Amino acid sequence: MERPQTRACVAAVAGAKGLGGAVRLKTFTADPAAVAGFAALEDDEGRPVRLRVLERRAEVTIAAIEGVGDRAAAEALRGTRLYVARADLPPAGADEFYHVDLIGLAATLAGGSAAGPVVGRVVGRVAAVHDFGAGDVIEIRGPGNASVMLPFTRETVPDVALAEGRLTIDPPPGLPGLDALLEAAAP
Repeated sequence: MERPQTRACVAAVAGAKGLGGAVRLKTFTADPAAVAGFAALEDDEGRPVRLRVLERRAEVTIAAIEGVGDRAAAEALRGTRLYVARADLPPAGADEFYHVDLIGLAATLAGGSAAGPVVGRVVGRVAAVHDFGAGDVIEIRGPGNASVMLPFTRETVPDVALAEGRLTIDPPPGLPGLDALLEAAAP
């Protein structure tokens, strides 16, 4: 896993809207309309994308993408992710983190954990940050692809040190995959 990430995903095309080429966007910005305010959006392949927000509905943003003029072209974009350069994002607030900044961080096991000889050691890296609707969950992947999903809370992640490239985890016992991760990381 590379650090630091140079791009941040700010939206994904969820499908077509109507016959004129508009798309439904799932946005990952605090203000859904802000996705149109980035000067340099690009797709998965790094091609520039220009869009204009048409309307905001419940869970999606409706947008027009330059060069997309009909439903078939809009539907062909389903699943396309839209990115901006990490440097173009505004600074995160206190105790706030962009997912892109967490991915790749080394995960060190806290001293309060009952993991024996693994305490204080790097047990893996943040492979992904998920949001299944009940708050952020980080996926820690260790040696041999052993992994565990942890709620991204102050209790389970008591320290995030971006400048040092690490975070500290204190997982509750019994999480699926935890024993395999700790065994794989043991000396």
